[in-house]
Amino acid sequence: MPQEMILMKNITKVYPNGFVANKDVTLSVEKGEIHGLVGENGAGKTTLMKILFGIENQEEGQIFIKGQEVKIKDPLHAIALGVGMVHQHFMLVPSLTVAENIVLGMEPKKGIKFDMKKAVEMTREVSTKYNLGVDPLDKVEDISVGQKQKVEILKALIRGAEVLILDEPTAVLTPQETEELFIELKKLRDDGYTVVFISHKLNEVKELCDRVTVLRNGRMIGMKHINEVSEQDISRMMVGRDVILSIEKDKAQPKRVVAKVEHLYLKNSDGKEVIKDVSFTIREGEILGVVGVEGNGQNEVTEVMTGLVKGYTGDIYIDGRNIRGLSIREIREAGISHISEDRMTYGAAGNASVKDNLISDRYYKPDFNRGLLDSKKIGELSSKLVKDYNIKCDSYDQPVRMLSGGNIQKVIVAREFTANMKVIVANQPTRGIDVGATEFIRRKLIEIAREENVGVLLVSADLNEALETSDSIIVMHNGEIVAYFEDASKITEFEIGEYMLGIRKQNPEELRRSVYEH
Repeated sequence: MPQEMILMKNITKVYPNGFVANKDVTLSVEKGEIHGLVGENGAGKTTLMKILFGIENQEEGQIFIKGQEVKIKDPLHAIALGVGMVHQHFMLVPSLTVAENIVLGMEPKKGIKFDMKKAVEMTREVSTKYNLGVDPLDKVEDISVGQKQKVEILKALIRGAEVLILDEPTAVLTPQETEELFIELKKLRDDGYTVVFISHKLNEVKELCDRVTVLRNGRMIGMKHINEVSEQDISRMMVGRDVILSIEKDKAQPKRVVAKVEHLYLKNSDGKEVIKDVSFTIREGEILGVVGVEGNGQNEVTEVMTGLVKGYTGDIYIDGRNIRGLSIREIREAGISHISEDRMTYGAAGNASVKDNLISDRYYKPDFNRGLLDSKKIGELSSKLVKDYNIKCDSYDQPVRMLSGGNIQKVIVAREFTANMKVIVANQPTRGIDVGATEFIRRKLIEIAREENVGVLLVSADLNEALETSDSIIVMHNGEIVAYFEDASKITEFEIGEYMLGIRKQNPEELRRSVYEH
């Protein structure tokens, strides 16, 4: 008879602004299982786990650990009770070593001084015990994303965690790193540990989990044994309707070049070269995907192209015009629109209304401003975009910060996709949003490329998204392009992963030909 490790019974969480994040949710997790927790963005998954980890407190409901009712005061109390959480954004200190990060807060002492030798010994011991190979002396800033994930898991295990909460753990991993993580998680399960796995990737939930609980709009929709449901079944429970998980698209018919990047170089503030001789072209009607392990230059390419970063060498042409020295507004006027990976810093103003965010790139134009803002025209446009892009909000006067992540992204997408652009630079356009909004945005990207003859540069850490949405793909590693594939449909995730990790690299002639004859 399986032992119930965690029981969260009739949990309700209401925030001060009246938002109901969880309503009467019951979650039961057995000892020695990997339990999937899925739902659209804003469904209440992370809030529920923050309650279990002591970051949030519930208004109603009870929590039982190993059959004993507990009132979890804070994360330190949760850790003492055997619950550890690995957050989507790692909580590591980059300038410290792996060992220093792992023992942070429980540092071994020699007299009154920190005992580094003992910290290294403790790290090696726990790393060997759980088969999570890390080098204790490596600085965290120098290790891969996959290694950082292992450090976070070891941090929890060394503190006695018997339950591991993993929030979107594969969001930034290559297929090879994901495969390795799954082997390690299954071994932990077989050793009696319990894992709660939050993910939007339903194929991974099917592959890894024993059971899955689905939340929708803050409520529990159901719990199923994984062999009882398909990916389509799970997505239907999440969204309340059928969602098409794969995208059918017509073959691209690229036309003239609308963007050209030539011999781009960039150094960061430390003088390190983060972009090295990058060249490519984008054509009308085409989606060019860019993939790579995070931190390999792809984000910097988008920031240079959109004017967020200056000080580069090389040339960038939009519709034949060199954009060197232009302001961000001038670059937008030249024909670039931008979906930033950081939606709340560069994409939207949280305290501003939906309406103000929708017109923030055009309020000064004659259509909307003849000395005074034309409230009627602005209202008409906002109403149309809210409807066309299915933005769920109380009204277009509602502050954007009050919307779910998926709806905030739809506000940004609605503005950027209607900006009369020649090129869209879309950086992680569906990261951290629900399956319904993801499907909508991917289809819109394809529709705009095909029907409006816009060129699209799509940077995505989701390889499935990159392969299904893109027509052609370039792979970046260590700041340079290491591979180009003219037909994205003919390459597998695993093959791309080898280029992303630097295991393979196309020869210079292949790259030169692909870049310039593309």
